[in-house]
Amino acid sequence: MPDRSEQIAFHRLSDIAPEEITAHMSDPRLRDHMPLLDGVRWDAVTTEKFVADKERCWAQDGLGHWAFVVGGRYVGWGGFEKEGDDWDFGLVLRPDAFGLGRRIADTALRFARKDPRIPYVTFLLPPSRRHLGALRRLGAQEIGMVPYQGAEFRKFRLLTGADA
Repeated sequence: MPDRSEQIAFHRLSDIAPEEITAHMSDPRLRDHMPLLDGVRWDAVTTEKFVADKERCWAQDGLGHWAFVVGGRYVGWGGFEKEGDDWDFGLVLRPDAFGLGRRIADTALRFARKDPRIPYVTFLLPPSRRHLGALRRLGAQEIGMVPYQGAEFRKFRLLTGADA
């Protein structure tokens, strides 16, 4: 587990060794709260496509998902991805770094509050996620259930711009 006092750095996913991402996304503990992983065999080819897809988002929208590095160690990925009119925020940490989620999310949301392109952020959580206190403390409002890529998710919205 990385030291919680170490600085968080945001890098491009393409800067991370593909084997690190493959090992992370192959961890069976992630499947509990990531229905889109169901039936996916995560291997080097999957990682290559995943990183290429995320790089396309950066090229298209000027923003996308980062790799999170703490103390020189890759601990997960996430960030903002354009979904229609929404900037959706995702956070996928290695299980040994779950305790860093709040710090990483706070850092990313500070970025969003300074970016005029992002008047609000959405979060899609699987129904299996029961502990929602952190989202509510941030001020996120539940919108309801929405379908996404064949699965149902609870959608939340957090104002980040001038209306926040």
